[in-house]
Amino acid sequence: MAWMTYISNWFEQDDWYEGLQRASMSQVRQVGLLAAGCQPWNKDVCAASGDRFAYCATLAIYIYQLDHRYNEFKLHAIMSEHKKTITAISWCPHNPDLFASGSTDNLVIIWNVAEQKVIAKLDSTKGIPASLNWSWNADNVVAFVSHRGPLFIWTISGPDSGVTVHKEAHSFLSDICIFRWHTHKKGKVVFGHIDGSLSIFQPGNKNQKHVLRPESLEGTDEEDPVTALEWDPLSTDYLLVVNLHYGIRLVDSESLSCITTFNLPSAAASVQCLAWVPSAPGMFVTGDSQVGVLRIWNVSRTTPIDNLKLKKTGFHCLHVLNSPPKKKFSVQSPAKNHYTSSTSEAIPPPTLTQNQAFSLPPGHAVCCFLDGGVGLYDMGAKKWDFLRDLGHVETIFDCKFKPDDPNLLATASFDGTIKVWDINTLTAVYTSPGNEGVIYSLSWAPGGLNCIAGGTSRNGAFIWNVQKGKIIQRFNEHGTNGIFCIAWSHKDSKRIATCSNDGFCIIRTIDGKVLHKYKHPAAVFGCDWSQNNKDMIATGCEDTNVRVYYVATSSDQPLKVFSGHTAKVFHVKWSPLREGILCSGSDDGTVRIWDYTQDACISILSGHTAPVRGLMWNTEIPYLLVSGSWDYTIKVWDTREGTCLDTVYDHGADVYGLTCHPSRPFTMASCSRDSTVRLWSLTPLITPVQINILADRSWEEIIGNTDYAIEAGTPPLLCGKVSRDIRQEIEKLTGNSRMKKLRWFSECLSPPGGSDNVWNLVAVIKGQDDSLLPQNYCKGIMHLKHLIKFKTSEAQELTTVKMSKFGGGIGVPTKEERLKEAAEIHLRLGQIQRYCELMVELGEWDKALSIAPGVSVKYWKKLMQRRADQLIQEDKDDVIPYCIATGDVKKLVHFFMSRGQLKEALLVAQAACEGNMQTLHVSTPNGASYFDDIYKEDFNDFPSVGYRNLAADLLLMIPDNELHLIKLCAFYPGCTEEINDLHDKCKLPTVEECMQLAETAHADDNIFETVKYYLLSQEPEKALPIGISFVKEYISSSDWTLDTIYPVLDLLSYIRTEKLLLHTYTEARNELLILCGYIGALLAIRRQYQSIVPALYEYTSQLLKRREVSVPLKIEYLSEELDAWRACTQSTNRSLEDSPYTPPSDSQRMVHAALLKRLKEESLKGIIGPDFVTGSNLPSHSDIHISCLTGLKIQGPVFFLEDGKSAISLNDALMWAKVNPFSPLGTGIRLNPF
Repeated sequence: MAWMTYISNWFEQDDWYEGLQRASMSQVRQVGLLAAGCQPWNKDVCAASGDRFAYCATLAIYIYQLDHRYNEFKLHAIMSEHKKTITAISWCPHNPDLFASGSTDNLVIIWNVAEQKVIAKLDSTKGIPASLNWSWNADNVVAFVSHRGPLFIWTISGPDSGVTVHKEAHSFLSDICIFRWHTHKKGKVVFGHIDGSLSIFQPGNKNQKHVLRPESLEGTDEEDPVTALEWDPLSTDYLLVVNLHYGIRLVDSESLSCITTFNLPSAAASVQCLAWVPSAPGMFVTGDSQVGVLRIWNVSRTTPIDNLKLKKTGFHCLHVLNSPPKKKFSVQSPAKNHYTSSTSEAIPPPTLTQNQAFSLPPGHAVCCFLDGGVGLYDMGAKKWDFLRDLGHVETIFDCKFKPDDPNLLATASFDGTIKVWDINTLTAVYTSPGNEGVIYSLSWAPGGLNCIAGGTSRNGAFIWNVQKGKIIQRFNEHGTNGIFCIAWSHKDSKRIATCSNDGFCIIRTIDGKVLHKYKHPAAVFGCDWSQNNKDMIATGCEDTNVRVYYVATSSDQPLKVFSGHTAKVFHVKWSPLREGILCSGSDDGTVRIWDYTQDACISILSGHTAPVRGLMWNTEIPYLLVSGSWDYTIKVWDTREGTCLDTVYDHGADVYGLTCHPSRPFTMASCSRDSTVRLWSLTPLITPVQINILADRSWEEIIGNTDYAIEAGTPPLLCGKVSRDIRQEIEKLTGNSRMKKLRWFSECLSPPGGSDNVWNLVAVIKGQDDSLLPQNYCKGIMHLKHLIKFKTSEAQELTTVKMSKFGGGIGVPTKEERLKEAAEIHLRLGQIQRYCELMVELGEWDKALSIAPGVSVKYWKKLMQRRADQLIQEDKDDVIPYCIATGDVKKLVHFFMSRGQLKEALLVAQAACEGNMQTLHVSTPNGASYFDDIYKEDFNDFPSVGYRNLAADLLLMIPDNELHLIKLCAFYPGCTEEINDLHDKCKLPTVEECMQLAETAHADDNIFETVKYYLLSQEPEKALPIGISFVKEYISSSDWTLDTIYPVLDLLSYIRTEKLLLHTYTEARNELLILCGYIGALLAIRRQYQSIVPALYEYTSQLLKRREVSVPLKIEYLSEELDAWRACTQSTNRSLEDSPYTPPSDSQRMVHAALLKRLKEESLKGIIGPDFVTGSNLPSHSDIHISCLTGLKIQGPVFFLEDGKSAISLNDALMWAKVNPFSPLGTGIRLNPF
């Protein structure tokens, strides 16, 4: 009945009919976007504020915003109001939703990012706003300056709104490159000039014009432009200045003196941009102009702290975000001094200390490069969080799919390059050499020749070999006149046509032989070869006419001339399905359909409000035509009746190019002056065809002939080559061909990126052999059973592949980068040993040793011994702590003796004899010890049969083993047959018998037995509600004790992880995690694990706060209990440095007494007291890690949690796992540091 309610509500709305009309218009869906790159022309073209950053292409501003759900930056908005080159942008320091931009048409705009709209415009400014800066002194003041001044100040709103001129900042002797307001000192402003000087103005002080030129320029007329300029955020007078050739200086704006000159590593290096790091006082970063080297500096040092080569091309500008992006799920907490992971639902990680910041500044740099590349670089982690490489920076005039590959799209741009994009990944895979001026048009060579012809504004035409990356041919018959269109013949790969501003359409062979020069009375803007007659070509001319030529004759006169447009004809397109039909788009805003056989215009399509540019016939539906216009829209037409089916408004500027590929005819690409390429799905236009295919209707209802399809009122039918080919292939098949039919049609009708993936998954589910899966299967969404297999394979390939496979090309990963990537994959797969071995191969011993205890303490010791052996060979003193940590006294004594350090050797030997060092136990005389075999077994896919049997055998050898055997069997995730084998080995009933026993126990109200047998049955999840209800009921009473409920809760925690993580058990899982967290905190108190008690309470509180549960626990009570425990135990735990002792209050004593009564004493005295593993108190040589439990630097071995980032000490991990088996991240994954 729900659908009836929905329909009745729909009709009760007053605007239901209007809504229905709007719904029916949703015919074209945007499915992809290729963003532009950053322009390299002007200085202040990137900016950042909070979790947003922006950069400028020439005519559009791109704004990216952090998506906190996925912790990645996504394109938030494109602002394309400017009609001329954008010169600068500046973010409002007081309101993160506002920023300003200026352009060469003397326009300044104020934008609201959140609402994505213009809120103020200043038109016809006096001079071009070459540089622009939001004032730090007022919320609504923007200042801008032309090249020689003056400085204009625009008050956007309020009683003083309007433009004023700065009284002193004018009449400069050298052009202004950049200017900056002081962030604290009101009215203080500095200008950097092309001659290398500075001009400083400050209210109440003497103005300083053209001062502080670099010493090398004094007394000369040479120029050394100021490329970057930033006030020291911690000073009122200090200023960082960069001159392109002279380098970096820290100057005092009051005394007009140079405080520090910073030294670059080589004389050839030059700096293009700089930015302070807000989170690290005294630190700043610079970007080189020649090569993409990011240098990290501190004002106290004249040389860089670090040099990071990020790209081969130089920097253009950079900006450091005010604060690093928040990590996924980080939530602010009011608790003090306690931390969980950066990916948990508890509290954020602690801030780094100044010492840490000095070596690894915590900041994210927005980097813009001279090739248009844009990225967000995590300087602390030394990795890209976001990289948008090789984007166009100007208007894109044309786009075409590669004839033999629907996944490759070429684009031609005003920036002088052609780029080839993989539309599945939306990344550029090839770019032409460039420097061609404007490229107006491109055309792929037919078939698989892998060449592109381009037409330019001043350099004639050329052929670019895409694979070789070289221009292999040039055509100069048009001289320096612009070539507006170039067309490679579809039917004859030797012929190329060009049309130009000189009034000629020239047909030539690819080796340059001119076949025809068709003279027109004015400029020729468009030409197109007929797809049905290889010798017929049409042109569009400025004289408003369309002409058709027949190139098989020697005549240079047109066969037909079509008149009717009232303004110039810009483009013409032949129909691929209807012989003799062509269309033309004009500056009169119309599209006309011409019939060559009738010498007539058969339809006029009116609706655009500006000149028409892009034209595209659909290659399957003969009446479907798409047009793009300077009115920013794309229109879809039914040419049978001249009706507009849909209008698309998504482009923010003129639409120039439209294209689709014959084998994917309902995926369209468009390009625009807004510098984007967008992908569209047209399949909603042919919904009846899709339904007929799914319903397995007759071919006549899916595929038809052109003559029938173009009759008015006929439902859409497929008439192109690709649909006919599918039909022929289906009819060849024997047996049930429905699956093949669905797959082939879905690949034809669906947009890129998903169809192949879906059908590969279908094949896997239906039992297809894995060897038949395509190579790119692992790049998409994989079936669960393949995830580990393929990721492991990927890691192995990265580890073993030869370097020769990666030679050449921009950004090719080095062997070290490949091994690091492989190591990261292994780590996320839980294959810690392989991660460690790869780190050792890379020479990063500290990282390997820090995580090796996650394998086993034995493995860590072996790794320590290998490191010690290496250091002994290198004769380094660093070997000493390694030998002491592993207790290898004999090796250390021999090391000292070999160096003649007999006193040290004697000292170590004596310390060992007195028991001050743990000595190394050697394996059994038979060679490898028994535990070596266990260790090897550990790294088969757990739990293997060998591991299972070994565990059972060991447990059977100890007394009182029933509960341990039950836990082993409950947690083992094998098939029913394997589980029954294990039950038999452990002398337990079969899973079927356990189900019956559980039901019997449940009827008898025996909770422990019920939970036990359900866990051992084929439906272990049934134990959850029963056990949890029992625990909640007991906790609700006032006289419960830990020993009453812990056995049931402990048993429940052994439910198999895959069952626990099922979506249907979310509430039960959350309640189990909360109860285990709280009981774990009580156990930690009883066992005196003081370091993890606050973290367990905080973990439980955060889960209570963030998850929807119904448990008899309150956050306020937990806080009260924790405070009471702290107050009553601080006298024994506090150190001399702590604040004076404050006795607990009476209420705290009462709460603590009740707590102790509930806990009782620990029966196993041997497990009381904190855990310490070997090496816990030794100085750490590894990277600095902060514990997500305590917020303190980890001393000794580190244990990484399942996210691969969050770390705790191995000591804390051992204690946590003993009292709460689940990870501190709240995921439901078990913690296993043993």
